[in-house]
This record gives sequence, structure tokens and C-alpha cells, in this order.
Amino acid sequence: MSEELHDHDRGLSFDLPTLQRRKMIRLLAGVGLVPLVGCSSDDSDSSASSASSSAGSSSSAASSGSAECETIPGETAGPYPGDGSNGVNVLKESGVVRKDITSSFGTASGKAEGVPLTVTLTVVDAASGCDTPKEGAAVYLWHCDRDGNYSLYSEGVTEENYLRGVQETDAKGQVTFTSIFPACYTGRWPHIHFEVYGSLEDATNATSITATSQLALPKDVCDTVYATDGYDRSVQNMGQLSLETDNIFSDGYDQQLATTKGSVEKGYTATLTVPV
Repeated sequence: MSEELHDHDRGLSFDLPTLQRRKMIRLLAGVGLVPLVGCSSDDSDSSASSASSSAGSSSSAASSGSAECETIPGETAGPYPGDGSNGVNVLKESGVVRKDITSSFGTASGKAEGVPLTVTLTVVDAASGCDTPKEGAAVYLWHCDRDGNYSLYSEGVTEENYLRGVQETDAKGQVTFTSIFPACYTGRWPHIHFEVYGSLEDATNATSITATSQLALPKDVCDTVYATDGYDRSVQNMGQLSLETDNIFSDGYDQQLATTKGSVEKGYTATLTVPV
């Protein structure tokens, strides 16, 4: 991967407006001018050394209907969303609505190799105190492959559309995707992109996005996965990063750090509650 390929999440031109907006909201909230909406975590859960427990506490607060319920932080979709906002629009292609996103669909036939990862997002109504699942919403999820490449955009995989998919939330507000563990590429903490839509029809027409954000993966799990064959580049890249210095997550990641369990042999599960 060339350094130029990863400028999307490093450039302030993409991130500064979102980051400034979030910081201003938090500043105003601190002096009582802006009511917060969404699921907030205890301050004790915010340290990087307790990443997994932090994510677990955040998810538990969401599912139990915390009195303070904060919407998921908005983040850049980057230049490789595939939603029509930057060139190609995979959302209008037949076959994009699917659970297993490891393989390409349609006329493409490639498959992403790597340690298995199952991602479950639970979309809830922030206005209800995170008590009410958002049944009938839709989630578009995408991420890079084991080499740090994004299908549809990166050199060598422009004809592939793997690691992209859409699903409708069930009665619990949940969607579950079968995938592989993404790489850590130059300049970015390991992450997964997602967009939430009001309905499946909105998603497949790429209209009316409700929320755009990113899921962060915990360091201990990343270190274990990247010690396996095929993730060699990720080891060096991880050594140059932390959640606190990542341009996206440096202003706070409690709500975006997934609860991740499993093993290299059996695969991992990553879960996150998404208040909208």
C-alpha cells in the first residue's frame, strides 16, 4: 500500500469539521447549554488499558436504557465509501443486501482472506434513552481487507466489492455481518465504517443517511490477530499508533470501541450499540 492511498483518514480536510462540531457540543454540554442525547460511559471506563471492559460498559449502558443517552459520534466516511458520494455506488447493485460480506458478488468473484470476524451492531433510538430498538432501519458496513486495501478503489481490487454489505435491523434493532478482521494500515487505528439509514429502501437508494460513524477495535485483540500469517504489515503500523493519537478517535472513543471476544482459531465477535 502506498502512503497516498491512506490520506483519506489522515487529512484534516475530511475530519476537522466533524471533530470541531463534536468538541463544541461537548463544551456547551459541560456548561449546561446543550442537552446530550445518547449512551454515555463512566469516566473510569475511558482508559486505553481497559479497552474491552470500556466497550462492554458502554454497550451495557445502552441496552439498559441509561438516563443519559448520547447519539453515536459522527465521523468521516473517508474517500472509499462506495455509496455514490465519491464515484462508484455499490448500494444500488443487486446482491449488496447480505450477511456474509467476505466474498464479492455480482460479476466479481474475489474473496477476502483473514481471521474470521462477526460484527453485530444494535441500533437504538437515542431519544428513548437507548431503550427502544430501531426495527426496520438499515446499516451499510464496509472496511479494508487484510492488506489494508478497499474494494472498488484500491489498486488490484477495483473490480472487487467484497467487505461491503447492507442489512435491515430486526426486532432487536440488530444486524450481524460475517467478515474478516481488517488490517491496520498507515496512519489509522484498526476500524470499521458504517452508515445507518432509516430503511432498507433508503439504503439501497443511497439516500437519507441517519448517521455515519466508525467502530474501533481493541488493542489486545488486534495485537493477537496481527501476529498471525498475512497481517505482517499491520504489526509495524500498529506500533506507530494509539487510540489517543488517531485522528478520528483521539477526541473520544468510548461509544465506538467494540466489545470483542473470541480467538484466532475460532474467530472473533465484535459488538457495538449505535444510538441514533
